[in-house]
Amino acid sequence: MRLVLLLAAPFLPSDEAMVASAEPVEVPAAIRAMLDAALASGNEGEVATIVKYARTADPASGDAVARIADDWRARRARERQTRIERAGLFDLWTGRAEVGGFVTTGNTDSAGVTGILDLTREGLEWRHKLRAQADFQRAFGITTREHYLAAYEPNWKIDARQYVYGAAQYESDRFFGYTDRYSASAGAGLTAIQQPSMTLNLELGPAFRHTEFTDSNVESSIAARGSIDFDWKLSPGLTLTQDTSAYLQRFNSTISGTTAIAARLIGPLSAQVSYTVQYESMPPIGRVSTDTTSRASLVYTF
Repeated sequence: MRLVLLLAAPFLPSDEAMVASAEPVEVPAAIRAMLDAALASGNEGEVATIVKYARTADPASGDAVARIADDWRARRARERQTRIERAGLFDLWTGRAEVGGFVTTGNTDSAGVTGILDLTREGLEWRHKLRAQADFQRAFGITTREHYLAAYEPNWKIDARQYVYGAAQYESDRFFGYTDRYSASAGAGLTAIQQPSMTLNLELGPAFRHTEFTDSNVESSIAARGSIDFDWKLSPGLTLTQDTSAYLQRFNSTISGTTAIAARLIGPLSAQVSYTVQYESMPPIGRVSTDTTSRASLVYTF
C-alpha cells in the first residue's frame, strides 16, 4: 500500500491546491448587485429568478449564489417564527377593504353601493379568516337591493399544504328569497398549488344549513360543502382570482362563484372589477334561480 501511495504522489493535488479549491467562489459584481436588490425587496419570486439565471450566466458562482439565497430564506423563517411567537391577539392581521358600486340582474335589476372587508391572521399552527360584505341600493324611498354576509373560518395546519377547517357563515338576502341563513361546516383543506405567483386552495366537508325563507318556510338540512380559492398574479401589478363555493343538499342547493381582476394603481391601492353568479336550485315561488352581480371597486390592501 505504501508503494502505491508513493507512485501516485505526483498525481495527487497538493495541500495548496486543496486549500485553494475550498476557498469560496467570488460572485461577479453584476450578479451580486441584482441578488442584493432582490433580497432587499423581500420578494421570494425575484430571488428565485436571480438564482436560476445566475447559474446560466456564471456557472462557477451558481452554488455560492444559491447558498446566499438559502441563508436569506433561513434567516427570514427564524425572524418570522420569532415574530409570530411574540405576537398578541390583535397582531399579524392582514387584509383588504373594498368599496365600490354594483349592478345586478336576476331577481332585481338595480345598481347600488358595495363594501367588503377580508381579514386573515397567519400563525404557526392556526390561520383565521374573517369576511364581511354588504350590498345596498335605495331609491325614491324604496330599497331594491339588500344583501349581507358575515363569515369566520379557522384553519388548523397539519403541514405546509394540508389543514383542517371550520366555517361559520350568516347571510341575508330577502330579494333572493331568504331573510336569514346560517351555515356551519368542518372538513379538510389542501393547498394544491403554492407558488410565488399562484395559489390554489381546495376544501371539502359536511355542513349544516338553516334557512328562513321570505314565504315563511323554514328549512334545516345536512349538506356537503366545497370551495375553490384560486389566485394568480399575472404580473407584479395585475392579479386574477376565482372563488367558488357550493352547498349541495336534498332541498335547496347553492352554488356561487366570483371572478375578479385587480390592477394596482399606487402603493396598496388597486382598481378591481368582478363578476359574481349565485344559483339556488329551489328558490321560493316567484323568484328566479340565478342572480348575477357586477362590481367595480377600489381596493385597499394592508
